[in-house]
Amino acid sequence: MAGYHGKGKNRRWLSILLTLVLVGALFFSIMFGLVLVGAHDVIRGDPQVMIILGCRVMPGGEPSILLQDRLDTALDYLDDHPEMTVVVSGGQGSNEPTSEAACMAGYLEKHGVDSDQILLEDQSSNTKENLIYSRELLEEHGIVVLSDEVLVVSNGFHLTRAQMLAERYGYKSVSVLAAPTSHIPSRIQMYIREPLALAKSFFFD
Repeated sequence: MAGYHGKGKNRRWLSILLTLVLVGALFFSIMFGLVLVGAHDVIRGDPQVMIILGCRVMPGGEPSILLQDRLDTALDYLDDHPEMTVVVSGGQGSNEPTSEAACMAGYLEKHGVDSDQILLEDQSSNTKENLIYSRELLEEHGIVVLSDEVLVVSNGFHLTRAQMLAERYGYKSVSVLAAPTSHIPSRIQMYIREPLALAKSFFFD
């Protein structure tokens, strides 16, 4: 009899565990779907301001592959929209030789963007701060994101979260420009990581 009750208890725990696994898998699938849905260009109106979200700077001071993907995508767009104000947003991590903003600004200037049209936001350490500090910097220069259209540039996997946070923190009209993720191992890693990051940002950012 005791053995029977022990087996019944084990079955209940197994049933609970399987239920939790299925719920977790369903939740991840939903978040993954939202990431995929947002991973493409959406241009609303005629944005005059571009915000490029930062990513890792390599030990030699050059942009990582993911960051270069973002910058090259921004440059392609700026070829047809050369008068835009550009915010490069990203602070300096403990393993980075310079701020992400400074690295991005140098890369853009090297490829022909006028330094006078680049604003450096070099204090942020995550996507939430990218968008809040960029908004504050723009407002210091007379650009009010509550009324002006803004184009946010990042890798496609990042854009659902970036757009959600931009709208949460005061941006009225947000367009997004999806950079490719040309480094395949990073693409796999980020598409696994990003659904979890999206859920975290939804609840805690």
